Amino acid sequence: MSGSITFLYCIAVAIVLVYVPFLLVAFARVNLGTEALATPRAMVDKLPAYAQRATWAHQNSFEALMIFAPAALMAYITGVSSTLAIFAGLTFLVARLFYSVFYILNVPLLRSLMFAIATLCSGTLIVLSLNQAR
Repeated sequence: MSGSITFLYCIAVAIVLVYVPFLLVAFARVNLGTEALATPRAMVDKLPAYAQRATWAHQNSFEALMIFAPAALMAYITGVSSTLAIFAGLTFLVARLFYSVFYILNVPLLRSLMFAIATLCSGTLIVLSLNQAR
């Protein structure tokens, strides 16, 4: 597998990771019963604390994906395949997985660290892609 194709796989895995925290949300929603389904946005306030945090992790995962996907596509299109770039793509995935875990477990310091690492990874891909295109 060539280095640049790795970025397409990273995007696919990042999309799946968006929905990992939502599995807990879905479990908690089922326990609320069917009357809560009529107002799903208002239901968040009725969820247990872990499920509220899982909801927020799920929402933040979309926001992180909106930066990472274009960064990874930039790396793919420009043909970046350095070890640093591949490391950044894979590290993003690990950091985002642990971000959700630490968010759900309510460990703010580690959650913030994972957010920073993932953001740095996206930024690294953008910079490497711009350098490659130059």
